Amino acid sequence: MNSRIAEAFRLGEGPLIVPCVVAGDPSFAESLQISRELVNAGADMLEIVMPFSDPVADGPVIQQAGSRARAAGMTTDRLFDLVRKVRAETGIPLLIMTYANIVIRRGIRKFYRDAADAGADGVVVADVPLEEADPFCAAARMAGIDPILFVSQTTSPERREQILAKAGGFIYLVAALGVTGIREDLSPQSIDLLNVVKERTTLPVVPGFGISTPEHVRRYAQSGADGVIVGSALIRMIGDRGSAGSGPGNRIGDLVRAMKLAARGG
Repeated sequence: MNSRIAEAFRLGEGPLIVPCVVAGDPSFAESLQISRELVNAGADMLEIVMPFSDPVADGPVIQQAGSRARAAGMTTDRLFDLVRKVRAETGIPLLIMTYANIVIRRGIRKFYRDAADAGADGVVVADVPLEEADPFCAAARMAGIDPILFVSQTTSPERREQILAKAGGFIYLVAALGVTGIREDLSPQSIDLLNVVKERTTLPVVPGFGISTPEHVRRYAQSGADGVIVGSALIRMIGDRGSAGSGPGNRIGDLVRAMKLAARGG
């Protein structure tokens, strides 16, 4: 396991809060400032999403953010520039969320080397099936990057065991069926899956997809989650700034702080 990721879980007081930001949304400079706000609010880890033209795992909120970022000129080189700038200001683990086409187009080994050079600690490739994951996982480990893999409610037990054997850093537990997005309620099946996966791996298990409120975080914390990934709820605040005529201000930080409090039983 990457040392920063392992250390974060080892030293964390309760489940880690892992907010997401879309690289370049709505501009490079503003996404850098938003990353600072998330870190300053107490993020334990940060997921930086690379916008893609066909983001099959993402719901409308993150798709719209990706469209804004691509319109503003976000590229893979600029993604690594952003990671490098965030790394210069914080010691928390940094994750990149991307898609296979982006990695393959750059060259699998080169992508992971560049990610490591920029200061990333883990990479999630959202659309790589288990059968094609080996070259990605191997290149990640060669570069000192943790390959973060998904387990979902539809993953068969046999397939789940294979994923747990290949994964590094932590297990990304897909907490809701379908794509990313804000949900009102948690799926009881996701709690059941969390318990099953935790019995089968020594890696931390971190739910994502649909986690939108401090109460969601509290329930996962009570169920034994090692962290939670929060994307659409935060990214929607960034998108709303256009209609509001101002930036997200303290709302992003307030939500992260509230979630941290909930994760610790507050």
